[in-house]
Amino acid sequence: MQVDKIKLEILGLSSSQSQSGSFALVLGEKPGNRRLPIIIGMFEAQAIAIEIEKIKPNRPMTHDLFKSFAGSFDFDIKEIIISDLKEGVFFAKIICEGNGRTVEIDSRPSDAIAIGLRFNAPIYTYENILSEAGIELAEEEDEAKNIEKELEKMEKEPVEPTTKTTGSEDLKDLSVDRLKEMLEKAIEKEDYEKAAKIRDELNRRN
Repeated sequence: MQVDKIKLEILGLSSSQSQSGSFALVLGEKPGNRRLPIIIGMFEAQAIAIEIEKIKPNRPMTHDLFKSFAGSFDFDIKEIIISDLKEGVFFAKIICEGNGRTVEIDSRPSDAIAIGLRFNAPIYTYENILSEAGIELAEEEDEAKNIEKELEKMEKEPVEPTTKTTGSEDLKDLSVDRLKEMLEKAIEKEDYEKAAKIRDELNRRN
């Protein structure tokens, strides 16, 4: 049974440099300097950014509807857990409480986090997941300003299509040393989406 729960915080959203319409949601260990990037879709990224910026849409989004539904039946979200990692795919659980019961609901991490933000629910993961998929920075970085810039960019500018690719089929042809070198450069440039793909390829070879 997994017991070493680690708290995470949202550090930012970075638009994909290799895929149009995808984003890297960057979570950070709190306290600590490990980063956990998770690739998510545009809709989920928008839902997360809107709640972080406290922007009220003209009509409720799906995650807002979930909150209204929960409130109508008197249950609350206690916490969000990034619970598993299988073949490079993250899984999450939404821990709900209401009417004297606690229920775990399976979810994609992007939806779970978008919902959890609306309930001010903390986000956690387990040590084994962070050890396997986390990216450790050489030293602490002040990312607060970059977070605001990334969110503003996502709200104001559409994702531009690109022909650049960093697909897994290209990474498979590279040596481990080359992949590690690319991983270091991607982290330095804060290209967490690319770093996540390289990390997954290295994990597959271990």
